[in-house]
Amino acid sequence: MAATAAFCCNKAVMAPHTLLNQSSRYPWLRLQSYRQSCRMLSTATRVVMSGAQPTGNQHLGNYLGAIKQWVHQQNTAPEMQHTYFSVMDLHSITVPQDPSELNKNIFETIATFLACGIDPAKATIFQQSTVKQHSELAWLLSCFANSGDLQRMTQWKSKSHKQKVPTLGLYAYPVLMAADILLYNTTHVPVGEDQVQHLELTRDLASYINNRYNEAVLTVPDVVLVESCRVRSLRKPTEKMSKSDRAELSRIGLQDDPDTIASKIRRAVTDSTPGITFEPETRPGVANLLTIYATISQTTPEQAADEFAAQSMGQLKDAVTTAILDELRPIQARMATYQTERGYIANVLKEGQATASAVAETTIDRVKRVVGVAPLF
Repeated sequence: MAATAAFCCNKAVMAPHTLLNQSSRYPWLRLQSYRQSCRMLSTATRVVMSGAQPTGNQHLGNYLGAIKQWVHQQNTAPEMQHTYFSVMDLHSITVPQDPSELNKNIFETIATFLACGIDPAKATIFQQSTVKQHSELAWLLSCFANSGDLQRMTQWKSKSHKQKVPTLGLYAYPVLMAADILLYNTTHVPVGEDQVQHLELTRDLASYINNRYNEAVLTVPDVVLVESCRVRSLRKPTEKMSKSDRAELSRIGLQDDPDTIASKIRRAVTDSTPGITFEPETRPGVANLLTIYATISQTTPEQAADEFAAQSMGQLKDAVTTAILDELRPIQARMATYQTERGYIANVLKEGQATASAVAETTIDRVKRVVGVAPLF
């Protein structure tokens, strides 16, 4: 990885995005046709796409690892950048969902985006399923996708065995993801390393269509490999913090009250080794607390360890609790406001849908025309 900084949890580090150029590891980035087809559609505008599935009450790992970073990207973006943030609700139904709970989660996820600082004046915020072109382009792309490539997807291999009868939706998930990106002439996609494989498929599909029809039909996006803060479970610090964990004590919800947060941090698993040191391999629980504190405090885990070197585990936990409460207090206040001002969120989504749909329709028309399924009259 061509890293621009040494630490993943410093806010100043999360802002720079590293264009993936490790050609020895990802040889597909060297194909000249990708660069050619990307530049055919290049303009002065940089377009960035990010999104998240609606999981309801987002937790601290979601916030520090992704949302906080998105806000920083948005606020430090160059003048000629347009950013899209989408709640990817179509992706969420690849596994069984309770309809009423899903609908609630969609609202809460959008409210969380806004409360954390995603600004509709600086970005287009929308609900994926309300822009019909996502499904339409996904079908068109699927007619060019290679089934062998889909079978090799790591997420398909890891998730399909969890379903009694794996669904087509789960299998074709990466194609829908490609449509999400390609609809908006996206030039840059910030992702973690676990998503690089999906971006490879996206680039393959766009480049193949451009080359097949000898026309700049789709923009081939650049992969922006982001170093993100990885917050671990408070109960099993060798695993990531996750909502799917049945143990409520394993995570800090963004809407948890102060007493609950304090209790969860107090009971967080650490160890009996004297002193405070940052050693993720041998002291994962302590490293996790230092990571949380460092990310919020805009420092590094190593510097945080030095700060608490002469203090007790209890003092570290108290400091982490205070940092979390100070960080979440304004977010929780805005969340409470949005719960009573649903009309504001409705307007944000309506405007976002209109903006996204207009761009998406232009892309769909272009694809339909070259494929041969444009309206006759």
